[in-house]
Amino acid sequence: MRTLVDDRAMVTSTRTGATVEAEVDNFREHKHFDAFIATNKIPMKWNGKIYVGNMAGMEFTSAGPTIKEVKEGRR
Repeated sequence: MRTLVDDRAMVTSTRTGATVEAEVDNFREHKHFDAFIATNKIPMKWNGKIYVGNMAGMEFTSAGPTIKEVKEGRR
């Protein structure tokens, strides 16, 4: 079985409620990932329920990228 992780995730500002799509890098499930929004890197850390990150005095949350399990077998 192989795991496929999407390279995009939705990130929400807790102050304004605005949601944008961010590029995902260095993803480790239930640990951390880096979200890139308009060339700004936001380190996101798992808090037990969601990923949370801070940048420029603002807080951001994300459910993280979508993860798919792909079964590999005979072709």
